Amino acid sequence: MQVWQGMPEGEIARDCYLALGNFDGVHRGHQHLIGSIIQKARTRGKPAVVITFSPHPAQVLCDNPPGLLTTRARKEKLIAALGVDFLFFLPFTRELAQLPPETFVRDILWPHFQPRLVAVGFNFTFGHRGAGTPALLRRLGEELGFKVEVMAPVTYEGLTVSSTAIRNALDRGDIPLARNLLGYWPVLAGTVVGGDRRGRELGFPTANLAVPPEVKLPAWGVYACLARFQDQVRQAVVNIGRRPTFGPALPATIEAHLLDFEGNLYGQEVELELRAFLRPERKFASPQELVAQLQEDSARAREFLSGDSLFTSQPCDRQA
Repeated sequence: MQVWQGMPEGEIARDCYLALGNFDGVHRGHQHLIGSIIQKARTRGKPAVVITFSPHPAQVLCDNPPGLLTTRARKEKLIAALGVDFLFFLPFTRELAQLPPETFVRDILWPHFQPRLVAVGFNFTFGHRGAGTPALLRRLGEELGFKVEVMAPVTYEGLTVSSTAIRNALDRGDIPLARNLLGYWPVLAGTVVGGDRRGRELGFPTANLAVPPEVKLPAWGVYACLARFQDQVRQAVVNIGRRPTFGPALPATIEAHLLDFEGNLYGQEVELELRAFLRPERKFASPQELVAQLQEDSARAREFLSGDSLFTSQPCDRQA
């Protein structure tokens, strides 16, 4: 897959089958939409193209934007895995947001890509104040010479798959539902940084993960996770929150205790694959009480992560 920042040069991506959208999370609905244009492009020997925006429009237009399900790097990785030929990140600015939808199509989409088909989600909007709708895009396509395919919602147990529904599931710590809407286990990725070493003093050394501030965090509490770094996969118990046992209003942290692991991870890039929400974060009366709970958390995480389905990619069963 070729990745471009901005417009293509020459005719490299013209006469293509194109998926257009924000694609935050690259969830099952996005996968279905992008997979559709890949299949059509392959059948006709044409390029399969995805156009998205960087930064996410909400990061530019909203005072309090929702957390992102994927960083740009992870979005790129997920889209590449689907088999796309070209991925274009259009720089999203306030100037671009001011463009009337007709101008976006006539001056950007059509001249640079001249697509045979453009696929968008059922709720996709574009242009100034979101005035561009799939119906308008279809009318412009008839005028300029491309077809428009509007993908119907993908559902899971009667729930429409959407980035908002996934964020809501994460807010509740409902990891199985988030996984079934995403099509993969939720992931927090970042760099291991130094901490206050309290975990080591308690006998539970932790890797403190710094994730980009725009990333959506799940409900605060303790999770069973798989930690992936370099070529290793380790079971882990992870606390996300403010560690109220040690003081009021401490900064929120992501602290991962890797089971059966000794080593220095400072500066390493680590992915935490969330597998289960074990309990909410709470304040303990003493460090000793906290240690006893951490031992129980570790045992529960180990039990949960030791199942036969550890590395499966099939939809998981919801937990009671």
